[in-house]
Amino acid sequence: MKAAVLEAFHEPLIVKQVADPTLTSDGVILKLEATGICRSDLHGWHGGLGAIKTFPHILGHEMSGIVQEVGKDIRNFKKGDRVIVPFNQGDGVCPHCQSGHHNLCDNLKMVGFHFDGGFAEYIHIPNADLNLLHLPEGVDFLTASAMGCRFMTAFHGVVAQGNVRPGEWVAVYGSGGVGLSAIQIATAAGANVIAVDIADDKLDFAKQMGAVATVNSKQVNAPQAIMELTKGGAHLSVDALGIQDTFVNAIMSLGKRGRHLQLGVSNNPQGGMTPVPINLMLLKELTLVGSAGMPIPEYREMLQMVESGKLAPGKLITKQIALDDINEAFQEMNNYAGVGVTVITKY
Repeated sequence: MKAAVLEAFHEPLIVKQVADPTLTSDGVILKLEATGICRSDLHGWHGGLGAIKTFPHILGHEMSGIVQEVGKDIRNFKKGDRVIVPFNQGDGVCPHCQSGHHNLCDNLKMVGFHFDGGFAEYIHIPNADLNLLHLPEGVDFLTASAMGCRFMTAFHGVVAQGNVRPGEWVAVYGSGGVGLSAIQIATAAGANVIAVDIADDKLDFAKQMGAVATVNSKQVNAPQAIMELTKGGAHLSVDALGIQDTFVNAIMSLGKRGRHLQLGVSNNPQGGMTPVPINLMLLKELTLVGSAGMPIPEYREMLQMVESGKLAPGKLITKQIALDDINEAFQEMNNYAGVGVTVITKY
C-alpha cells in the first residue's frame, strides 16, 4: 500500500509503497476514505508524547473508512461497514475502561503513535469490537475525519470536563483545529465565546464557528480585554495551544470561581512543566482541569448531534489534499499558517 512514512524525527515524511497491514483475530482492516492532519501529528513528528519508539513509523490518527477484512473473533463489524476510528484505544478490562473512561485506560494505545496510523491507504485496528464505531448514514467520511481527534477532544473537554453551561462566557485561546472545535461546541451549548489568537484570518474564521467576540492578543492585552468584555472575567477558559503564554493568559482571563480547561499539549520539558499563577488561583478559587481525548460512551451523543445538524465539524475543513502533499501541510502547521482543518482525501 501507499503510505507517508516517518523515518526520523523532524525529517520530511517519505511517501512510498510499504507492506499491507496484517489482520489479527480481534482486528479489522480498513480502506481509508479521509484522514485529518492534526497538531498532535506534528507533536509526534517532533518526538513529543513519547509514544513513538521505533522507525519506520506511520503517523495519522483522525480517520474514517470502509471495513475491508475482519478477524475471526469480530462480532460487531462486517466487510463494507462505514466506520470512524477513535484515536484513544482502550483494552476494555482495566478499572478505567470498566467505569467508562476508555481514554484513561491503564494500557492505552493511541492510533498513529503506539501503532501505525492513517497516513496510508489501509490501516489495521486491533481490539476493534471495542475501539471502532459505526458511522451514521447521515455523516459523510469527510465530516467524520474532522471528528477524529480535535473535535471529539474538544467535545469531551468542553462538555464533560469543562461543564459548559448556557449563558456562560468562554474564552478560547488559539483558533486552530481544536480551538475552533471548542468554539463551535461551546456555542452550540449556549455559551458566549470569545476567540483569542494573533492572526486576524483565524479570528475571522472563529466568528464563522460562532464566536461572539474576538481578541487579537498581538495587538491588545488579551486577559484585560476579556475582563472588560465579560465585566469581570470568563466562566471558562480554554488553552487550545499548549504554549506557556496562552496557558497563563487563559487563567488570567478567568473571573472568580472560574474554570480553566487545558486542551493543548505542551512541548515544554519535564512533561510540559509550566509556571502557574498560584496566588490568583487561591484568591479567585479557580479550578484547573485537564482533558485527554474522549471515552467511547460519549461518541454516541456527539455523533447524534452531528447527524442532526446541531454540530457541524465539516465546517472546520478548509482544504483537501493528496497524501503526496503531506509535507507541505506539516510545514504550514509548523509555522502556524493556514486556517481551519486540512484533510487527506486522495491516497
